[in-house]
Amino acid sequence: MKPIATFHSPLTSKFGIPRQSGIVEGLEGEIVFQQEYRNPDYVRGLEGFDYIWLLWGFSANSHVAHFATVRPPLLGGNQAMGVFATRSPYRPNPIGLSSVRIVRIDLDDSRGPVIHVSGADLMDGTPIFDIKPYVEYADSHVGVRSGFVDQREWKCLDVVFVEGVGECLDDDDREVVTRLLSLDPRPHFHDDPQRVYGMPFRNFDIRFRVEGRKLLVVEIAKLS
Repeated sequence: MKPIATFHSPLTSKFGIPRQSGIVEGLEGEIVFQQEYRNPDYVRGLEGFDYIWLLWGFSANSHVAHFATVRPPLLGGNQAMGVFATRSPYRPNPIGLSSVRIVRIDLDDSRGPVIHVSGADLMDGTPIFDIKPYVEYADSHVGVRSGFVDQREWKCLDVVFVEGVGECLDDDDREVVTRLLSLDPRPHFHDDPQRVYGMPFRNFDIRFRVEGRKLLVVEIAKLS
């Protein structure tokens, strides 16, 4: 397989990426096709759909996964589950599957056609191998069981910006950053209230620390 497109996102590192697609609806990105697929005929009819499936590669994972089990963050990293019973990025084949909403399809872009989407859980530069339309009658299953996910609720953090911090972000970006941070991007085994983390977002480094259930944004630095 070879990539048909590249995903572009304000998240330039896998740190801070949402753990599932759709949970940060305001996070927008764009799909830019490789040169050979920059033909409007490839997306003809796609404007009639609200969602698409993306099949993509975990390009930031440098090692091959050989383990049968993983420890899902939803379970606090304390309980092992079979890799095929989870959506862990550490898999025998590093392939991701995401459902994202189409914001618009720009046929006039010089890189076009460019598909603008929201709710993606992909970092900037992610290779996309295929795009398929989301079809409600076949893809939506209401009232089904979701294994251990049904038994645990993801507890979001309360995000607080230190006075004066965050003024460099516009309202939309601040809302997206707040939602991303509320999902607690730290590794599940980290619990040091004095440790300051950095999450790249656009051309900023969002620096924060966590005290209990409160996440404190202490600085937003411009990246060089």
